[in-house]
Amino acid sequence: MSAPTFNLFVYGSLRSGFRNPAYGYLTQYFKLQGDAIVKGNFYDNGSYPVAIPTAEDFFINGELYQIINPDEFSWAINQLDDYEGLNVEEGETPLYRRELADVYVEGKQTKAWIYWYNHPVEGMQLIKTGDVLKYLQEKNRP
Repeated sequence: MSAPTFNLFVYGSLRSGFRNPAYGYLTQYFKLQGDAIVKGNFYDNGSYPVAIPTAEDFFINGELYQIINPDEFSWAINQLDDYEGLNVEEGETPLYRRELADVYVEGKQTKAWIYWYNHPVEGMQLIKTGDVLKYLQEKNRP
């Protein structure tokens, strides 16, 4: 049996650069470990960028966090599950799914939980920068 994973990789609205109110919640329970990357692709769904995993050598940028108190992990991650749209009514499809992924920090690999988009991406524009913050800055530039 493997040890539990208390790491979380974030790439969108929970990143420190977004200044989202949910970031305040995140930092009550998780400590920033540093910038990180994970294999994945970003797509623009029209309202916001979404990410899906890939086996190819495409990476998305984000941040790695570690739970401060392991005893609070279940509570904290369940709150984030709610924020990410995992807790839905019967018959509805969750917006995201939480999975373990290989995350790379300064060339070292570790495991972390990540929220992947849980719907088809066909017809969406591929975001080639691999960085949501940079993409939104370019997209919103006058």
